[in-house]
Amino acid sequence: MPPRVNPTARQVRLGAELRRLREAAGLVSRDVAAWLGTSQAQISNIESGKHGVSEERLRRLAEHYACDDPRLVDALGCMANEREKGWWEAYRSILPTKALDLAELERRASYVRTFQVVHIPGVLQTEEHVRAALAFVEPGSPEDVREARVEFRMRRQQILGSGTPYDVIIHEAALRMRVGGSKVARAQLEHLLHASERESLTLRVIPFAAEGFAGAGLAVQYVGGVVPQLDTVQIDTPHGAEFIDAPAQLHRYRTKLERVDNAALPQDASLDLIRRIAQEL
Repeated sequence: MPPRVNPTARQVRLGAELRRLREAAGLVSRDVAAWLGTSQAQISNIESGKHGVSEERLRRLAEHYACDDPRLVDALGCMANEREKGWWEAYRSILPTKALDLAELERRASYVRTFQVVHIPGVLQTEEHVRAALAFVEPGSPEDVREARVEFRMRRQQILGSGTPYDVIIHEAALRMRVGGSKVARAQLEHLLHASERESLTLRVIPFAAEGFAGAGLAVQYVGGVVPQLDTVQIDTPHGAEFIDAPAQLHRYRTKLERVDNAALPQDASLDLIRRIAQEL
């Protein structure tokens, strides 16, 4: 079977974790290939996500690498066995690959923590908010592509009904943005209040008056994996979503989110603030 031309982020992640295990064991790919009875190119393709790996072979590799974390090995084995085509695949020829990777990341999440300064998190946006934002940011995009983007973002909201714990912190600045005008903005805030009634959703706000807060440049989504080693950070860039999974970087973002967490109001006070802002519109 020829190598995959465009492996998904999840396929790349599986290969990257195998590479980390190999490197932690102090082994080089050439020797692993010889031990496994395959080529060095095959090992390279597995570790880059261009070739899949069976669960049986993965477990042999993990044992050879002296990995003593059975939960991690089991989680990687489940990733190796994944064959299901998610709903996002219907958009593969229409939307950027990283958008599809984000939908899959959310679908596989054990929990999600997100902090936004000037944007309402995508999975909490109303359809009118999405349309207004896209009309402003991408005024020249074809109508069919724009409609696909709207539909795609609405379908991402399935995570809210899945029971996946979703912890949201929004800065007051995002709440006061009148995307689409006052009527659309008010409906968006009412939608946030309604969404906060879900048991799986925690919604809090950092007010302008928060003392000592200096994280205005931070906007991040932290997606928990089945085990901590498989956590992923997603950030937005001008070129689309970027995924971060290096252990040191994961620790760095966890620390940042703890500081954000300490600056946020309790949920009841946050919801009161959202109501007051809505009444002002």
